[in-house]
Amino acid sequence: LAAYNIMLSKYTGQEDIVVGTAAAGRTHADVEQTVGMFINTLALRHYPTKEKPFNQFLEEVKEHVLQANEHQNYPFEQLVEQLVVRRDTARNPLFDTMFALQNVDIPEFKLGQVTVKPYRVDHRVAKFDLLWESVEEQDGAIKCNVEYSTSLYKKETIERLSGHFVQILRNVVEQEQVRLCNIEMVTEEEKELLVHGFNQTRASYPSYLTIHQLFEEQAQKVPENIAVVAEDRQLTYRQLNENANQLARVLRSHGVKQDVIVALILDRSVETIISILAVLKAGGTYLPIDPDYPSERIEYIFEDSKAPFLITTDEYAVTTFSGMTFNLTEELDVIQAKEEISNLDNINSPQDAAYIIYTSGTTGLPKGVIIEHKNVIRLFINDEMKFDFNANDVWTMFHSYCFDFSVWEMYGALLYGGKLVVVPKFIAQSPEALTDLLLEEKVTILNQTPTAFYALMQEESNFIKNDLALRYIIFGGETLSPKKLYKVKKEYPHIKFINMYGITEVTVHATYKEVTAEDIEGEKSNIGYPIPTTAIYILDEQQRSVPVGVIGELFVGGKGIARGYLNRKELTRNRFITNPFKPEEKMYRSGDLARWLPDGTLEYMGRIDHQVKIRGYRIECGEIEAQLLKHESVNETLVIARESEDGSKYLCAYIVSETAVDVTELRRYLEKRLPSYMVPAYFIQVERMPLTSNGKVDRKALPLPEEGWMRGNEYIAPQGVMEEQLAEIWKEVLGIEQVGRADNFFELGGHSLKATRLIAQVKKSLQVELA
Repeated sequence: LAAYNIMLSKYTGQEDIVVGTAAAGRTHADVEQTVGMFINTLALRHYPTKEKPFNQFLEEVKEHVLQANEHQNYPFEQLVEQLVVRRDTARNPLFDTMFALQNVDIPEFKLGQVTVKPYRVDHRVAKFDLLWESVEEQDGAIKCNVEYSTSLYKKETIERLSGHFVQILRNVVEQEQVRLCNIEMVTEEEKELLVHGFNQTRASYPSYLTIHQLFEEQAQKVPENIAVVAEDRQLTYRQLNENANQLARVLRSHGVKQDVIVALILDRSVETIISILAVLKAGGTYLPIDPDYPSERIEYIFEDSKAPFLITTDEYAVTTFSGMTFNLTEELDVIQAKEEISNLDNINSPQDAAYIIYTSGTTGLPKGVIIEHKNVIRLFINDEMKFDFNANDVWTMFHSYCFDFSVWEMYGALLYGGKLVVVPKFIAQSPEALTDLLLEEKVTILNQTPTAFYALMQEESNFIKNDLALRYIIFGGETLSPKKLYKVKKEYPHIKFINMYGITEVTVHATYKEVTAEDIEGEKSNIGYPIPTTAIYILDEQQRSVPVGVIGELFVGGKGIARGYLNRKELTRNRFITNPFKPEEKMYRSGDLARWLPDGTLEYMGRIDHQVKIRGYRIECGEIEAQLLKHESVNETLVIARESEDGSKYLCAYIVSETAVDVTELRRYLEKRLPSYMVPAYFIQVERMPLTSNGKVDRKALPLPEEGWMRGNEYIAPQGVMEEQLAEIWKEVLGIEQVGRADNFFELGGHSLKATRLIAQVKKSLQVELA
């Protein structure tokens, strides 16, 4: 029974386990000679906490069983009534699994002329999710029978479970004082499968080349192919290469070389691509900064990175930057008129840093991830590549260059000779306009976060009914719900839908899964196999492999692992750790939960901590909380991610304050300090944070946002004749009673809606084009 509890604990990650068992119920002498059923059910509660030695836990189990049997006459039904548990006809009230020990020998005997002997009955209906029966045999052996619900478990799962049970028993017999966390239930054969069998990802790649060298090869191979398009401007590979060479010469002449950081504050434009390539060709490391970031965040990145160079334009000139600024508005024409256009001598090795991307941090401060040339090269060019990208492909650069998905988009096009269409921000935010762009540019490769694609699919009249040229739709950045792809897959069966899991620290992507019809019918978030040159490990807290089907932390090894965090040695040591299976290599501990499926694919199960991904951006809620706590009216705060009915996620901030919180002012306070995607959608003031019995915040007890909870937007009634007339039109078209303005939201009948979404909804309703 102790081993059974340990097995359940390791499979579920729980340390409070309730198992049912049966008691004979014949404790009184008066029933000794009575024929009949006196069996009663006992609920045995045990606490297999990780640090306990096995012999201590065994003693606890023994005591609990003896105590329970002393009270075995107490009716189980009465116990359930006393506990007032919520009843469900589909489940047992106190436990879902039963452990029975059959240690009473039932001999063959005679009643007069009648011979009585045991008769085996094969049950066709499972009484519990799992019934584990141990039978003591006459030769001293113990035989285990397992009865299970076939709607929950497959036969192979139970066979694995049985093997792990035996392995636990073998462990505790050999070392009775072993701590429960150190009990090994994975067999040597399983370890080989989990560590090596599921990671058959060895591949060759040009480990001697840099990113810009591969781009120069394409510029030589397809010089007149269109390389980049941004609104009304376009450049061929020859032109892009020459412009980048000219700017690179100027950068190098001023001291840009290996591992020298060049910050970029640029809008989505052709100049952005020129600047990125120029920094690489000069030998440096580019650091993208979104011009929409609050000034405090931009200043922090400058201070933390100590970047000595900045490339920007008149529009985003930064007065606080203390290094050398290249203003493209003023200098690009001059540079292009006088600088040599030929390729520069390469001064980089593949181990040099190519770019640094800042991601959200748990301490309230963002952290810079350093990615090297070789990390990017092996992602795109290897002899086991899963994709057939080519020079005829048209890619969109849909994402901000501060989001690592843009690395995949940009180099996916430029390292294969394809066309890169830089999507302006206003088009990226409008599903209808984006669909028009996909049609106009005949885009073949579309990369999307699931949330963005769900919005795109809502434009059914445009997206589904047009003859799109798409070959691949590649998802990443957050959890995909495959069943939402049904309509598009039905309309475009030739398009390959690819789900990829990745993190900035492992260079964009780590797994690959083509979404099949079977996946769309199911509900699993299957993220597939490790991609070439990458290894995936699912490990427990002791960094040992967990069995197939058991949830553990996802670790990533292989050639995509970043150098580490910029100027964060301690954090780098904590997250980029020695690979126990290949001590000469590092692996990254992701903080994500996953489990292996029997076919060697992975199912994503969420986060260990409370880091979340919203619209593809990885967000540390601790960073938002740290900023909120700096506000004078906030005494205590908690930020969590909630999920709406359509499956999209949003942030909700809970605040404890001695005074009534001015939510509009609080929102504006955060907007000055955090990117817009990190500002919570809802702010809920609570009297105190609810706590669990062990003193932690009880997140389940926090109230859900409802109509009326403040979003932090003051309602503003229509003002002037034009706004009043427009409001009346929207009321009529959308069938609502109230329309008003609230910062960048519109309040529609009690629901807040982004302006872009409102306009799209009105267009769809009117079936006309609005200026």
